[in-house]
Amino acid sequence: MKTGTKIAAVIALAVCVCTSGAAGCGNENTNEKNSTAGTQASTAAESTENTASSSETQSTEEPDTTSEAEKPVIEPVSIKENAKVSYLGPAGTYTEEAAKLFFGEDCELSPQETVDDAIAELNAGNADYAVIPQENTIGGAVTNYVDALIAQEDVFVTGEVVLPISQTLMGVKGATLDDIKTVCSHAQGIAQSEKWRSENLPDAVTEEKDSTAAAAGFVAEKGDKSYAAIAAPGAAELYGLEVLAENVQISMENKTRFYVLSKTKAEGAHTNAVFTAKCPANKVDDLIVDIHDSGLELTAIHARPEGSYLGSYNYIIEVEDADGITEEQINSADVAEGVRFLGCFDVTQKYSNTRK
Repeated sequence: MKTGTKIAAVIALAVCVCTSGAAGCGNENTNEKNSTAGTQASTAAESTENTASSSETQSTEEPDTTSEAEKPVIEPVSIKENAKVSYLGPAGTYTEEAAKLFFGEDCELSPQETVDDAIAELNAGNADYAVIPQENTIGGAVTNYVDALIAQEDVFVTGEVVLPISQTLMGVKGATLDDIKTVCSHAQGIAQSEKWRSENLPDAVTEEKDSTAAAAGFVAEKGDKSYAAIAAPGAAELYGLEVLAENVQISMENKTRFYVLSKTKAEGAHTNAVFTAKCPANKVDDLIVDIHDSGLELTAIHARPEGSYLGSYNYIIEVEDADGITEEQINSADVAEGVRFLGCFDVTQKYSNTRK
C-alpha cells in the first residue's frame, strides 16, 4: 500500500469521525458538487472544441468496459409477511413510527421498555425483527444502544430508517410555560432541546426517562402542572396532554437513524453495509485502507471503549456503494482480525416533518 493512499484514507476517517453526529457524512455539499461538475463540463467542452484538429491522434480516455450485466442488481429486502416487531416503547415513540414506516401497517408491534429488551425478544424468537435508535444529528450516536448491538453475536442489520424529529413540549391540561419546573424526556430529547430550554425555561430541571413516550406517559399519570414532557407531537393526543411549544429541538434538520435488526442477513445487493471491529486505535487506519481498497465509501464510524485496556475500542463502521455492494467488496473489507460483518441494507427515509 502506497503511503499516499494510506494518508488519504486516514484523512477520510478523520472527516467522518468529526461528522458522525450527523446521519452519514459527505452528502451536504451536493449543490456545490453539481456546480463544480457543471463548470468542469463547460471547461471540457471548450477544450474539446479548441483541440478538435488533434483529437484523432491524442486520445487519453479509456472506454468504460463495465457492462450492465456486471453491476449488482439492487432489490428490496425481503420482509417476512405479518412480521412481529419488537421496539423501544411504549406506544408513541419515534421508534414505533420508524417501525411502521419500514414494515407498514400489517406488522405486529411489540413495544418493550428498553432496547436490551427489544433485542432479547428477537434473540428468544419472540419477534422476527427489532427496531432500535442508532444516531441523531444533534445528540450523536446513542451510545448505550450502540453497545447493545456490538454485544450481539448473531444479530444482523437488515434495514435503516431515517426520520425527521420534531420535539414537542407538552403538559397537563391548563398548564402554561410559567408553571413548568421539571422537564422529562429521553436523554436525546433533553440534549436536542437544550438551547430552547435555556432560553424559555432557564430554571426548569430535567428528568431522564427511558423514552420520549415514557416521559409523556409519566407526566400524564402524575397530573402535575409543574411537569412537562418533550416527545413526538402524536404523544400529546395519545396521552391526553396539551402542546405547550412545538419544534423545541435545536435545528429543523434534526433527524434520527434507526436500525432494523434480524437473526438473518439480507440477501442480494444493497447500497449500505455495517461492520464491527475490535482493535487498538492505532490499527484503525489499516481497516480504513482495507475499506478504501475494496471500493467502498466510509460514511460513519463510532468508537466505544472495549473494556480490557486503555486505547482499545469496539467500532461500528458504516460504508456504502450507490451501485450496490458486492460479495467481493464485503470479503475485501472483512479481512482483518477482529472485524465482523453485520449485514447489508438499504435506507428508508421520511423527508417531511409534517405529521398527522
